[in-house]
Amino acid sequence: MYQSHMAVIGEGLWSQLQGLAPVRVRPARSILLRQGDPGTHVVLLSSGSTLVTLTGPSGERALLAVRGPGELLGELAVLDAQPRSASVIAAETCRVHLIPAPDFLAFVEGNGLLTPLLRHAIARVRESDAVRLELATASVSVRLAGALSRLVHAATHRPGVSIRLTQAELSQMIGASRNAVGTAIKPWREQEWLETDPAGGLLIHDIRSIEEHARSTV
Repeated sequence: MYQSHMAVIGEGLWSQLQGLAPVRVRPARSILLRQGDPGTHVVLLSSGSTLVTLTGPSGERALLAVRGPGELLGELAVLDAQPRSASVIAAETCRVHLIPAPDFLAFVEGNGLLTPLLRHAIARVRESDAVRLELATASVSVRLAGALSRLVHAATHRPGVSIRLTQAELSQMIGASRNAVGTAIKPWREQEWLETDPAGGLLIHDIRSIEEHARSTV
């Protein structure tokens, strides 16, 4: 089962890591890390949820993963001194600590964390591979339900999770047309498993029923 970074390194070290930088608040839809940028810092996510996205050569975006509280973001670019391989976007209001690369590397070395962090990174690569397979082979309903499920389970506030993404953004991230996404959402809205959020995006009431319905229509 996938573990958070906090679970991997332990709450004591996690608290020490938080203390290396002050907390900052980032609003929904803000870019926390940008694909291709150098690894100048690591983002420690204290609360909120984020989207990990990959942008292709023609500007198309794919949703690789969703991350919630207790995660480090952008640590690989710092550990291997390579440009960032993906972007990270706030899916809701997030509280973060921006830890400079030298401070993070000194902390990792001083606490013997390199091996567990690399093992954790391998698990995340495997998770992203599974998401890519889903995007390449599953129906639009299954892909959309999977994306919404990952967003719901990473969200800070439940029940009634607000997904602050438009249908156009969701369609781009799962590789489908906006009309196809609208068609998939229609029966879920009719069953009141979700509704349009007045603040923008979708308000999810029953993700389990959405997932079951998506699987049953394959």
